[in-house]
Amino acid sequence: MAEQGNIITDLNLGAEGNGQDTSPAAGIISQYVKDLSVENPNAPQCFQWQDAPQVDIQFNIGAQPVGEEIHEVELKTVVTAKAEGGTAYVVDLSYCGLIGMRNLDEANQHAFLFAEAPRILFPFARRIIADAVRDAGFPPLMLEPVDFNGLYIQQLAAQQQAAEQPPAGNA
Repeated sequence: MAEQGNIITDLNLGAEGNGQDTSPAAGIISQYVKDLSVENPNAPQCFQWQDAPQVDIQFNIGAQPVGEEIHEVELKTVVTAKAEGGTAYVVDLSYCGLIGMRNLDEANQHAFLFAEAPRILFPFARRIIADAVRDAGFPPLMLEPVDFNGLYIQQLAAQQQAAEQPPAGNA
């Protein structure tokens, strides 16, 4: 008969070890279109225009708490296409995600809300915009990938540099 050995595991039975998950976690709970507006103000004349429209794309990222461990991240995208004859189309999309986070310090929460969450949401918003432009009667607009992490780092550096500048005063 083989002798069974004792298996010893390292259990931390302190205050944290009572089944409480203390590891950091963040993720998408849900995502949804909060607002979508498609305008084609010069139809049907715009379909006769010969020049290619100039497309302007603006992004704005916002986050707000909706619960103790839940935030709503809004990726607002406004696409405006203008030609010599006027505005061809405008697509205004607010695409949101509910983000769950626990056991993250403030810096990591901020980075997740303003860099990682928009990166995750963007492909879905991109498809909605392409479909909206197509449904307005134009070829689908395929937005290029956006480096939200790089933009976040640039914005932090700019804020830090602005904070280090001495305030301008009257001499």
